[in-house]
Amino acid sequence: MTEPPSTETPHRRLSALEYCAWPELTGRAVTVLLPLGSTEQHGPHLPLNTDTVIATAVAKSVAQRIRTGEHHALVSPALPYGSSGEHQQFSGTVSIGQAALARLLVEYGRSVLEWASRLIFVNGHGGNLVPLRQAVEKLHFEGREVQWASCSSAAPDPSDSHAGLIETSLMLYLEPEQVDLSKAAQGNTQPLHQLLPELRRGGVQSVSSNGVLGDPRGASADAGRRTFEQIIQFVLHQLDPNTKGAYND
Repeated sequence: MTEPPSTETPHRRLSALEYCAWPELTGRAVTVLLPLGSTEQHGPHLPLNTDTVIATAVAKSVAQRIRTGEHHALVSPALPYGSSGEHQQFSGTVSIGQAALARLLVEYGRSVLEWASRLIFVNGHGGNLVPLRQAVEKLHFEGREVQWASCSSAAPDPSDSHAGLIETSLMLYLEPEQVDLSKAAQGNTQPLHQLLPELRRGGVQSVSSNGVLGDPRGASADAGRRTFEQIIQFVLHQLDPNTKGAYND
């Protein structure tokens, strides 16, 4: 059984950017992975940092698999704020909006790619997609080596898009102590595309009073483990669909 990625290992300096000293990074081929999350409501049973936890865990596992020889893959401290205005009616949500996020990602990329050879944004929140694509397009225009990948499966369930079975299972696998299953309750289970018009007008609260889009009941750590591995494989495929088999397991 695959164990969830640990943040407490003797070799954390090999994969965490913040633990490196600058001479370790000089003259080396370095890929930096930035987990891009959010601070937003995830129903009454999941913590506000759910997207950030998932994105960070995915980035760490991907970094381990793309590190080869002298090529370093380092995970940057996560960006825990994103564009989450659709959740703003729920207490605890902190959104910096699309314009600020796009500008932040551009400036981050410009700085990192002064010394790193490649930057990968690992996105854990759907609301970040528009500014993320804008930032990547700008950085590409400037001739910088940047990619992005989404922490989702190849075939996401449109009736389970937020704080439902999938995210709850992932959190039970990654950080079970942060999940309160006694408060897990069904939310709106209509397919997301049917909810989008009203959601865009009135936010998530207008379509789900408890903030859940899906049904978290029945979630399990084992299901989370399987989903996590599917996400890793999908992220690797997004990054390089032609040479996925060359990555380390």
